[in-house]
Amino acid sequence: MEKRVLGIILAILGMVGLILAAVYFINGGHGTKGAKAIFAYALLGLIFFFAGIGLVRSTSDKTR
Repeated sequence: MEKRVLGIILAILGMVGLILAAVYFINGGHGTKGAKAIFAYALLGLIFFFAGIGLVRSTSDKTR
């Protein structure tokens, strides 16, 4: 149960990171700092998202 909740939280954080990267990309991230921010948000978003999804999928749902 705890692993599934952690997986959901990681997936949500990953989505937030990907959305922030998209917003910075659409607004035209200003110069090198903007490009670094887009890359950082996108990379961390992908890592968190896929880690969360993997954790949710690998955790078996046991009913009592």
